[in-house]
Amino acid sequence: MHAFSELLDQLYFTAGNNAKAAIITDYLAHTPDPDRGWAIAALAGTLKFDFFKRNTVKKLMLERVDPELFALSYDYVGEMSETVAHLWPQTSSSEQDALPSLAEVVEQFQQCSRNTVGKLLAGYLDSMTAAQRWALIKLGTRGLRVGVSARTIKHILASYGNVDVAEVEAIWHGVAPPYTSLLAWLEGRADKPDIRGEVTFHPVMLSHPLTDGDLNSWSPADWQVEHKYDGIRVQLVSTNKGKALFSRTGDDISSAFPDVLEGLTSHGVVDGELLIMHGTRVDTFNTLQQRLNRKSPTKKLLAEYPAGIILYDILIQGEDSVTEQPLSHRRKVLETWLCEQNASHLHISPTLAVDSLEELNDQYARASEDVAVEGLMLKRRASQYVAGRPKGQWYKWKRQPKLVDAVIMYAQRGHGKRSSFYSDFTFGAWQGDQLLPIGKAYSGFTDDELKKLDNWVRRHTVGRFGPVKEVKKELVIEVAFDAVHPSTRHKSGIALRFPRFHRIRWDKPAREADSLDTVKALIDTPASRKS
Repeated sequence: MHAFSELLDQLYFTAGNNAKAAIITDYLAHTPDPDRGWAIAALAGTLKFDFFKRNTVKKLMLERVDPELFALSYDYVGEMSETVAHLWPQTSSSEQDALPSLAEVVEQFQQCSRNTVGKLLAGYLDSMTAAQRWALIKLGTRGLRVGVSARTIKHILASYGNVDVAEVEAIWHGVAPPYTSLLAWLEGRADKPDIRGEVTFHPVMLSHPLTDGDLNSWSPADWQVEHKYDGIRVQLVSTNKGKALFSRTGDDISSAFPDVLEGLTSHGVVDGELLIMHGTRVDTFNTLQQRLNRKSPTKKLLAEYPAGIILYDILIQGEDSVTEQPLSHRRKVLETWLCEQNASHLHISPTLAVDSLEELNDQYARASEDVAVEGLMLKRRASQYVAGRPKGQWYKWKRQPKLVDAVIMYAQRGHGKRSSFYSDFTFGAWQGDQLLPIGKAYSGFTDDELKKLDNWVRRHTVGRFGPVKEVKKELVIEVAFDAVHPSTRHKSGIALRFPRFHRIRWDKPAREADSLDTVKALIDTPASRKS
C-alpha cells in the first residue's frame, strides 16, 4: 500500500502525459504481482468494491468530527477524499510500518460485508498518514482523477510490452484484474491470453459532431443515414458461455435489463441503442430513466417500461469478426443475424431515403421535431468498425437545443479544479411574482466567464444554507437543454434534460426572464411522438 500511495502522489503532482507514463512504467517494472495489476485496475477504473462507498466514508467521518466543521471543510477543499484524509483524527496507536500490500487491502475489501466494511475502513484510516488515507479512499470510491484514463493505461501497457495498442484493446475486456496473464504476455513470459468465446465487452466505434464544412462534398451514394435515437448506447453479447448487456463504457448492466437478453438463439456481438419500446413505438429518454440504475427491476417495472434495442451494427457473427468488412456488408450480416433471433424487442435501425443534400436537410428538420430521437447519424458505407473515434467515418447531427431565459437563484462551489469557484448553479422561472427552481447547470461557460460568475456570486450573496449560497435574483442566463418532461420530484413540476449555460445575459432584467408556463409549453407530449 505504501508504493501505491506514492504512485498516486507522484501522478497527482506530475504534469504531462509522457512524464506520467514514465512513472507508471517504472512502477510496473519494479512492483510484483498482483499489486501492480490491482494498481492498473484502479487507474483504469476496472476495480470495484460492493460496499466501499462515498457514503460509508462520510458516515465514518461524521462520527468523528462536528458535521458543520466537515461541511465547511469540504466546501473549502472541494474534494471529499482530501478533506477526510486531512480531517481524520490521528490516533496514538498508529503503526505506519505495518500496512499490508495493495493486494491484501483489495482482497479484504472485496470479501467484507456491508456490516463489516466500516470497521475495516476505519481501522486502516486510523493507522495511515494523510497521503495514504487519500490513496485508500480514492482506491475504494473509484475517483482517482490523477490525469490518467483507461485508454492512457492501454497505451502505456502496449509500450511496456512493445506491442500495438490495438492488440491490448482487443483482449482488454477478456482478461480480469489483477491482469497477471496480460502482464506475463507483455513481458514475454507467456502466450497472448486467449479470450475466444468469452462474454466480454468490445470497444465501440464513436462519431464526430457534424460541422458545416463536412457537408461541402457530401455525396448521398457514399453515406448511410439513420435516426440518432435518444437512449443509451449498449452492446449485446451472446456466446456459448453466456449472454450480457454492456454500456458504452463496458459496465455490465445485464441485471438491470434482463428482458433484453431474452430470445437470443444465436451468437454474436451487436451494437445499438437501449430504449423503452412499446412494440415498435420508441418512448422518450425520460421513461428510460425509470429503468436506469435499477439493479433488480420488479415485474411491474418491466411490464410498464419494457426495454428494447434499436440495432445499429454488428461486430461478431457467431464466432467470426466482421469489423474489417464495410458497413454496407455488415448491415446485411446484421439483418441475417436478427432474423435468427426470437426477440421481438430487437429492431434494426431503419435507414432514411436521402438522394440529395436538400432531402438530408428535410430529414434533419423532421428528426428535430421527433421527441424520441436526437437528430441524424451519417455513416460512410465503406467504413470499417474501428474502436475509438476515427475521422471522417461517422457523424452525429444533433437537433438544435431548446432555449429559455432563467434567473440564477443559488450557487455552490465546484469540486476538484473548480473547488475555489462557485460553478454549480440552480436557476428558476417565474410563476407570478415567485421564482421556482427548474434545473441546475455547471457547464457551458468559459473559464473567463466562470471567474466573472464566481465574482458576481460573492458580491450578491444574500443567504447561506451550508455550502450553498443564495444570491440576489438579478442575473439572467439563457439555458440550453435537450428536452423538458413533467416531474413530480420537483416543486416546479418539470425536469430538464441536460441543461447547460448558453449565454449569460448580463444586460437583461430578471423580470424579463421566462415564465414557468413558457417552459411547460415545451414539454414533450405523447401526441408529438412518431411511431
